[in-house]
Amino acid sequence: MIAPLGCFAAVDDYDVVIVGGTPSGIAASIAAARNGHSAILLERTTHIGGLMANGLGATDIGTRGATLGIFGDYIKRVREYYKTTYGPGAPQVEDCSDGYHFEPSIAAKILAEMLAEHPTITVRVMRQFDALPENVTLENGRVTAIRILNRETGATEQIRGKVFIDATYEGDLAAAAGAPYRVGREGRSEYNEPMAGRIYRAWRAEKLAPGSSGLGDNAVQAYNYRLPLTRVAENRVPIEKPSNYNRDEYVSLIEDFRLNREAAVTPPHPDRARTLVRVVNVTMMPNGKIDGNNHHCSFISTDLPEENWPWPTSDWAWRDTFAKRLRDYTLGFLWFCQNDAELPADFRAECSAWGLARDEFTDNGNFPRQVYVREGRRVMGEYLFTSHDATPVAPGARPPLHLDSVTASHYWLDSHAVRKREPGRPHLDGFFSEESAPYTVPYRIIVPKNVDGLLVPVAASATHIGLSTLRMEPCWMALGEAAGAAAAQSIAGGKPLRKIDTLKLQHELLRRGVVLIYYRDFAPGNAGYEAAQLLGLRGAISGWNVNPGELIDAKTAASWRKTLGLKASSPGKKKITRGSISPPCGMRQAARRDKMERRHSCRRSRPTGLAPEL
Repeated sequence: MIAPLGCFAAVDDYDVVIVGGTPSGIAASIAAARNGHSAILLERTTHIGGLMANGLGATDIGTRGATLGIFGDYIKRVREYYKTTYGPGAPQVEDCSDGYHFEPSIAAKILAEMLAEHPTITVRVMRQFDALPENVTLENGRVTAIRILNRETGATEQIRGKVFIDATYEGDLAAAAGAPYRVGREGRSEYNEPMAGRIYRAWRAEKLAPGSSGLGDNAVQAYNYRLPLTRVAENRVPIEKPSNYNRDEYVSLIEDFRLNREAAVTPPHPDRARTLVRVVNVTMMPNGKIDGNNHHCSFISTDLPEENWPWPTSDWAWRDTFAKRLRDYTLGFLWFCQNDAELPADFRAECSAWGLARDEFTDNGNFPRQVYVREGRRVMGEYLFTSHDATPVAPGARPPLHLDSVTASHYWLDSHAVRKREPGRPHLDGFFSEESAPYTVPYRIIVPKNVDGLLVPVAASATHIGLSTLRMEPCWMALGEAAGAAAAQSIAGGKPLRKIDTLKLQHELLRRGVVLIYYRDFAPGNAGYEAAQLLGLRGAISGWNVNPGELIDAKTAASWRKTLGLKASSPGKKKITRGSISPPCGMRQAARRDKMERRHSCRRSRPTGLAPEL
């Protein structure tokens, strides 16, 4: 029996309390700390880093440069690590793909270094939050304290804070605090999302197959483990047959080979027919490793649909049981591909060349420590992100613009299957991959309804289809950064999170190199970048390019300055270009202060003096 919160003799107090050592939680911690606030990051396992430190080494992003900020700093550090360690021309540098591909152990190393640069961040591992109402203290609807289980000692710890951030993949803290949430799929008619509800379709095919009712249900897209595999002999650990191996789970793959039967139409692949690529999606990482993922074209791969449906709302005892089940299933699948006599001999031989990486997850049998939770709860917020928010409003145009954008992002609308193969069905239920375009993400999706003092950057407010594009680590990391910066602003200004000045928040993010709206030709660091970002969100700069060198007339320049809250200036004979509109004066002052802070190696609370609210 856990004692009530009031029974604790010692209480830890922090400005910002972050539950979940995911990349989003790490970014939130850093954003809060660099604004002069104390933060504590609580992680259930022995290691921070979430999926980026657990096998997801191929960072999923549709348009590079659409999401930057702390994520941009991270990929820069990855690139520099491989250059410094192996030399600029080394194959590891090429395989890191400009910092977007990385080994799990290197991801963990770099993320830990980023945290260590901020002494006001406290990191505690082996701290478990259970999604129970009694583990949250609410005062007038505002979260003021939580209690967690120290998994090493068995003791319960109480932590108070001014702002709480739920950076878990599941949305556990938000649920325990009483925020409303959804699990499963909306029906097609609810928000007019073409891929919503029950659907059957070949991956990336144009038409839905028979049986696609579009009806909503409680189905959750499949989870798996992202597997760092290698065929480098000295680093390869052979796949062992699990003690509870069940051949019947995989045997239908034999007939798929005989009939050349797949779940999707795919372009020819020179290595596809008789190699691991036939059943596992392969992306190269440095040092001869791959990020092995589920293969959309195989009816059986590393995903395990259906059995994960209870995960989002289950306790950790159930989740741990499923995690072991999924590990055994995955190892059994690989062992089957390498050893079953009824599979083609050349396929078995090629698969047998692969094994686990000896230098990864050395305390966990060289196997990833965390399940890839693609989708947990979706906590309902002040805005609901749907597929329409990621879809162009017209051919070649942008998706809808959000004035309170805290990051741009881009990935396909993309979901894995929700059910195992069904007799007579030529496709798996739930798979889809639809094109989108770089979009803006509103602050409101991380502000939960009915609860104050809490932000939710991972289990954000979205439909199943909307979350299918938001659910990538770069976007979650950017939302975590926004959450940390918003927490700092709320504390400094004494305003509730849902009532903070989002323009001030945007100023803070922009001076940190965040992209609020994506342009192909205008990145952070360019003169006039901040102004172009704010003008773009207000529709003043249309299209995908700023064209900074293009001349504009004095009337347009005056209009833009008025939009930004700047004083009108006499044009004289000076030529005015699209990229020469100065940023708001508060931005310039903040940038100068930042430079002085760096020079004196002293990070304090951000001063006031921002541009007037628009």
